[in-house]
Amino acid sequence: MGGKAEKGTPKYIANKIKAKGLQKLRWYCQMCQKQCRDENGFKCHTMSESHQRQLLLFADNANKYIDEFSKEFADGYLELLHRQFGTKRVNANKVYQEYISHRDHLHMNATQWETLTEFVKWLGREGKCVVDETEKGWFVAYIDRDPAAIAALEAKAKKEKMDKDDQERMLEFIQKQVERGKKQGSEEGPSYSEFKRESSQEKVVLSLKRKTEEKKPEPLPVSALKLKVKEESSKKQKTEDSKSKQSALEDIMKMQERAKEKANRKDYWLHENIVVKITTKSLGDKFYKRKAVVERVVDKYCAHVKLTDDSTRIKLDQNHLETVIPSTGRAVRFVNGAYRGNTGVLRSLDIDNYCCDVEISEGPLTGRLVKGVQYEDISKLAT
Repeated sequence: MGGKAEKGTPKYIANKIKAKGLQKLRWYCQMCQKQCRDENGFKCHTMSESHQRQLLLFADNANKYIDEFSKEFADGYLELLHRQFGTKRVNANKVYQEYISHRDHLHMNATQWETLTEFVKWLGREGKCVVDETEKGWFVAYIDRDPAAIAALEAKAKKEKMDKDDQERMLEFIQKQVERGKKQGSEEGPSYSEFKRESSQEKVVLSLKRKTEEKKPEPLPVSALKLKVKEESSKKQKTEDSKSKQSALEDIMKMQERAKEKANRKDYWLHENIVVKITTKSLGDKFYKRKAVVERVVDKYCAHVKLTDDSTRIKLDQNHLETVIPSTGRAVRFVNGAYRGNTGVLRSLDIDNYCCDVEISEGPLTGRLVKGVQYEDISKLAT
């Protein structure tokens, strides 16, 4: 009989049961990746020819092996931290105990770090985790640098900023209304001043001589004078009231437009029956910079388009397309923003600021001139 038990025998099964769980770390050889069950087995392994060959390979380039082991340990630790705990703050030792509970893990003894504390400090210096020390030990929080996660965080921050800006605008509008009301109240009330005679030594001289100079116009009666003053003040009051109402109405319209802009601003803009331009070179120069008409939108972000100069039909993502701005007087469709879905007529172009003025031509807003519309928010309407 050889050193190993035959497959299927009781001894073979007993050996498998003993080797199933975790064994002592001091009887593990990292270079050979072999776990021994007792001291005698580990001694026999260290005297074997295969172990001696591995030691010679390690002696030739020790730094290379240590770096590889360190990288494998760090990758395994971070992968477990990210998969099981995400970006939550967690005790570093708890993650380590979870990591070493797996049978085939790489031991820290084979890495460049002697203790878990040194490894955690290294994670903080390398910017892989946010680390902090407390009375209960070191805590780590994984820093997710995945592009999708970063984009989601940026979108969340942008949404919070927009909500905050809307609240600040509302507070500013209310403050302006309060100040305008106070100002109008102070203007309506009459102001009085104390009458003071400058000098009591002045002499009053009366002359009874008739002057032959030009005849002065007769003063108006007191009742007519009061009536005239009252009419002028009422006209002035009406003018001020109309101006204040008009400014308040403009502020309310601006607030409504901002609310519509927030509600209708999407990350997808494709609409049927608009003219677009192909901007991708992945299909070859044959389709690059060609114009097409959107025939059908698929899942909001893709569309079936037909070239304007032939009958070729292709399916493209919106990232491979851009809007087309026609000449003035031509029909366009709002593809994004406050007036999304409305049709209009292009009235003027501001080439320096990449925007234009569009007059809405359909619906309840017909005739309204929308100024400063960005190029990417409208596209030429197919005829």
